[in-house]
Amino acid sequence: MGPKPSRPQSGELFISRLDELINMRHPLVKLAALIDWTEIERTFAASFTSGRGRPALPPRLVAGLLYLQHTFDASDEAVVNTWVENPYWQFFCGETYLQTESPIDPSSLTRWRKRIAEAGVETLLAASIEAARRGGVIQKTSTQQVIVDTTVMPKAIAHPTDSRLLDKSRQHLVKVAEDNSLQLRQNYNRVAPRLAVQIGRYAHAKQFKRMRKAVRTLRTRVARVHREVTRQLQTLPESAQAKVQDLLQRTGRILAQAPKDKHKLYALHAPEVECISKGKARTPYEFGVKVSIATTLKEGLVVGMRSMPGNPYDGHTLAETLEQVGILTGTDRPPATAIVDKGYKGVQLDGVRILMSGQKRGITRTLKAMIRRRSAIEPAIGHMKMDGRLARNPLKGALGDALHAVMCGAGHNLRLILAALRLLCARFGLSMQAVITAMIPVAHELRSACS
Repeated sequence: MGPKPSRPQSGELFISRLDELINMRHPLVKLAALIDWTEIERTFAASFTSGRGRPALPPRLVAGLLYLQHTFDASDEAVVNTWVENPYWQFFCGETYLQTESPIDPSSLTRWRKRIAEAGVETLLAASIEAARRGGVIQKTSTQQVIVDTTVMPKAIAHPTDSRLLDKSRQHLVKVAEDNSLQLRQNYNRVAPRLAVQIGRYAHAKQFKRMRKAVRTLRTRVARVHREVTRQLQTLPESAQAKVQDLLQRTGRILAQAPKDKHKLYALHAPEVECISKGKARTPYEFGVKVSIATTLKEGLVVGMRSMPGNPYDGHTLAETLEQVGILTGTDRPPATAIVDKGYKGVQLDGVRILMSGQKRGITRTLKAMIRRRSAIEPAIGHMKMDGRLARNPLKGALGDALHAVMCGAGHNLRLILAALRLLCARFGLSMQAVITAMIPVAHELRSACS
């Protein structure tokens, strides 16, 4: 069954509606009017139906919570708790009357993300682009000239040191053995943590010879536990064998990998994490996934955003990014012009003019100004990391990377639209104040004339 229709209850007959309590010129109220909720509900209809149980939640509620979460950089718990306290957030999510209880449990947002999948969040990003068009933030032709760049979306993992990875693997193996009643000759619950602490002290004191010896000792202890669990794997029931086999495989990778190896395992719970170097002095290496971003040339609105697993070369991601831009903007064809940096050297696409930083041949004054404008995407990325949620991805797996990246772009677009609406409201309020100020002397003259 689909979402339950909202009908007025008998107790609501004498309760004031939200639109009678709040300021209808508030930016969030105006933003809610710009978003095409009908299209979002139509796209989410397949995910919000169920053949049993209670009716599903309204699609606008879930979409609104995801929008607010990435616009105001809130966690799942924070966005639900603030929704109860903020009437403007409730109006934005489609509520008619003031609510005093949480609409859903915060953990439910994780299941709804999996339901709508990547196609659902791309619908939310496309709706934010259309809302920007309706609000006059961008023009119809703005999507024909885009700036494309890549950045790293770090994953929510600890810094991957050998000692931490080895001890974490041992802890998981010991826990699996206890849960399945496997007998271990030794679990090293006292020795291994001490070794891990000592390794950190040796590294801090720059006693690297002692540090490497302690790491070898810790690796030997973990390998013993690994072999014991492997020998007893066949005694487990089939339902538990798959989970234990996956843990053994990941632990084996950690035991075998060397410092200079490629495709290393940097987190036991997130094998998709990659080590990416972007040439930054402050952070030589970042652990996460590469994200490709496309923004409009003049306004800086995000019109394309997608995770790129596998750390591909930047030039190999351009065609996929421009294809996504064409789909999300409704043109079904890539933009006419793409401005990129030197990391995209050598790429050529049919029907797309590619302008690159430092390009000299065939450059007019207009094209030179467009190339100069390429660096405008850098502060947009910075705002998504500082004001949004791009700086740390808490979602699990490759699907979590894809969902989080697209929603970060949608949140950035809503912040731009809200800033434009606030500026409009400020100008309108200033003009009204000027009119009132000018009318005061006229009122005094009329009063004195009448007296």
